[in-house]
Amino acid sequence: MAKGVRMENIWKIFMPKVIALKNINVDIRPGEFFVILGPSGSGKTTLLRIIAGLEIPTRGRVVIGDQVVVDADKGVFVEPRDRNIGMVFQNWALYPHMTAYDNIAFPLRIKKLPREEIDKRVREVAEALGIAELLDRKPAHMSGGQQQRVAVARALVKQPDVLLLDEPFSNLDARIRVTAREFVKEIQKKLGITTILVTHDQADAFAVGDRVMVLRNGEMQQLGVPEELYGEPANVFIANFIGDPPMNIYKLSIDHPMVKQLGVLEEINEDYKEVYIGIRPDEAVALPLNEEGHLTGTVTIVEYVGSRRYAKLDLGNSISMRTLLECRADHGDKVRIRVYKLHIFAPDGKRIRTLTLVH
Repeated sequence: MAKGVRMENIWKIFMPKVIALKNINVDIRPGEFFVILGPSGSGKTTLLRIIAGLEIPTRGRVVIGDQVVVDADKGVFVEPRDRNIGMVFQNWALYPHMTAYDNIAFPLRIKKLPREEIDKRVREVAEALGIAELLDRKPAHMSGGQQQRVAVARALVKQPDVLLLDEPFSNLDARIRVTAREFVKEIQKKLGITTILVTHDQADAFAVGDRVMVLRNGEMQQLGVPEELYGEPANVFIANFIGDPPMNIYKLSIDHPMVKQLGVLEEINEDYKEVYIGIRPDEAVALPLNEEGHLTGTVTIVEYVGSRRYAKLDLGNSISMRTLLECRADHGDKVRIRVYKLHIFAPDGKRIRTLTLVH
């Protein structure tokens, strides 16, 4: 049966006074595919290593199922080998001199399981992951995707309570990356195993995550399903970090013409002197001048991205906007901009609300 993971008041301070994690509290549900997302240096890998037992928190505790595996305040620490955790590293860490079979069997041999039990488990997991025909090959004779499957098989053969994935897709090219994400998601759902993925890539996070936690400088910024992070960002950092292309964000005084043109003045606290206005490129469109719109701009760049065209527009006053282009405008042409949704943030960057302007 799948086990949940609970982290309570986790702090990690590296000397001298470098705070890697600050008061992390999260309850990961049994069987959930949970993603820890953040830029480099945000503390996400440190948090994963604390769950695995490779790092000890300065304060706080971690509970897997009903077992407290670490409690810094009470001096409780369960060794990594006794936590029944499977881990897949960024570089997969396969032994180059061993065959796929021996790589997968290695953790079971360490546990000194009977030879028949080891063989049964290895072949079962290899069959489930579609690598039964690779068991006699060494890593040098496998593709990147095949090596990844062997690494996942080695983690799963232990029948772990929790599977930890540390940037497992970062070494794959774009096409294999998509296939690998689908494969890991399918296996996770099939086995129902609690899985925690660390990544800096929002595409990976949104593709596989049931819920996503975003870290920045060791602090949790937001936790929710992908739709919440995209549609209702908690602050300006999330708004800018989530989305490709990123959100257009403007720090404007409340008497700026753009604030009046968008008609949002009544939504802003009268004590504020300035606010952040955010407009996602996918939530506004550039149209011919004879169409109704909220703003007017001049096309400076047109980008073709598959079935969509984006335009970068000059709105004047040193303000530019990237938005969908739904007309045949080109460089130098003037267009009208119809805004469907915009996001308002307080001067401290926290979200005030999201407004729908056009249905």
